[in-house]
Amino acid sequence: MILRSAVAVGDDSADMSPPPESFVTALADPAATGRLAARIAPDLAVGDAVMLEGPLGAGKTCFARGVIQTLAGTDEEVPSPTFTLVQTYPTPKGTIWHFDLYRLADADEVVELGWDEALTDGILLVEWPDRLGPLTPADRLAVRLDGDHGRTACLAGFGTWRARLAALAPRWCEAAP
Repeated sequence: MILRSAVAVGDDSADMSPPPESFVTALADPAATGRLAARIAPDLAVGDAVMLEGPLGAGKTCFARGVIQTLAGTDEEVPSPTFTLVQTYPTPKGTIWHFDLYRLADADEVVELGWDEALTDGILLVEWPDRLGPLTPADRLAVRLDGDHGRTACLAGFGTWRARLAALAPRWCEAAP
């Protein structure tokens, strides 16, 4: 795990304070991405928003699958919601709303998908969060996945997630590979 100070991850337009510290960890393969997500999942609660950033094929859906399967306590199939745009999954901790905003042309379209309900009553996993524009939650965990030959995950907290990430990231990232 590497700690980076003041590294900008994600669009910080909804949070005017300085960029947060970020934590970077190596991920050897897709299974490591799933294991990192499984370590983060128990610390998520209703009202949390996790923004999954990265290019096509970086592992955003793999990460979401790890969170969903961990919280649901099942190996349930978790497809990418690329065509449905949003999938919901009931869990003992609350409903997970998995959004894939790749195909959205305008941020306002996400409201029609149940965005307001998800923000108040759910745990949000959002692929392609750059499409949210002004709807980006001020309090959020940004997870940036990168790499063609071995992946890295860069975790950054915004709003209330700053302090939470500082406390939780060392445990999350200690055994990632």
